[in-house]
Formats: sequence, structure tokens, C-alpha cells
Amino acid sequence: QVQLVESGGGLVQAGDSLRLSCATSGFTFSRYAMGWFRQAPGEERELVAAIALNGDVHDYPDSVKGRFTISRENAKNTVYLQMDSLEPADTAVYYCAASPLILFLVRMQVDYWGQGTQVTVSS
Repeated sequence: QVQLVESGGGLVQAGDSLRLSCATSGFTFSRYAMGWFRQAPGEERELVAAIALNGDVHDYPDSVKGRFTISRENAKNTVYLQMDSLEPADTAVYYCAASPLILFLVRMQVDYWGQGTQVTVSS
């Protein structure tokens, strides 16, 4: 049974940091590109970070560039999202996702989704 379990979300103030984790099981983590998406109320889901099998990182969107950092730890089947200098506009549900290639994540052709974790940033 495939599972992607996000954790680390919460309510923070603008300027604070959070580190999201996504612990996975049920598939060969090292053979998948991993990504973090987010979806704010009334908005479409967007890709904010992606990392390839070998650790290469896809370009971040301008909205998070310089503030968010994705990393993976294959030995623990876990992917992380370090979020610094958080802004109210970062408020969303954050989802972990897995696909064989980053290209598929960019196209939102996702094999596996997590259930999401809420991040709320107050001003």
C-alpha cells in the first residue's frame, strides 16, 4: 500500500520558517522524482518544488525562489521542504507528490499524492 504522509505544517507569523516532511512507503522512493505542490482556497494547485532521483532540483517558481528549498533523503524514503521568510501568500495546503520524472510533476501527471498539510501564515 502506497503512503505519502506529510507533516510539519501549522500556523506561523510572517517571516517565520517551517520545515515540511513527507514520509513515504509502498513504492521504490529512490526511483521517483518528488515534488511539493500547494493549493490555496479558490486557486489551482501549483508546483512549488521538485527534485529528481539524483538530487537535481528543478527551478523554483519566482513566488518561492530564494525562500524554499527541497531536499530528499533516500535512506529514509523522505522528502523535505524548508520554507523560510514565509509570507501570508504562502498560506495553502501543501501536498507531497511522486512521479517517475520531474517532467511529469511539472505536467501534474502524478502517480502518488499525499493527503496534504495546512500551512497558514499570519501577517
